Amino acid sequence: MLWEDGVSAWSVLMPKVLCVVGAIIAILLLLMFGLDLAAGVPFNHGSSLMDIVFLLSALVLGYLSWTTLMEQK
Repeated sequence: MLWEDGVSAWSVLMPKVLCVVGAIIAILLLLMFGLDLAAGVPFNHGSSLMDIVFLLSALVLGYLSWTTLMEQK
C-alpha cells in the first residue's frame, strides 16, 4: 500500500511502533527488576547490583523511547 507520494505505510508507521515497543519493554523491565529489588519476587534477590543496573537501563530506554516518539512527525 502506497500513499500519494510513493511512501509505503510501513515506512511511516514503523518508527512510531518501535518507539512504543521500546517504552513497553522499559516498563516491563522496571516492574520486573523493581519488584525483585523490593520484594524478591521474580528472581529471589539474585543480585542487588544487577537489579540496580537493569533499573537504570530501563529508565534510559524509557527516556530514549519517549523523546524519540515525541520527535516523530
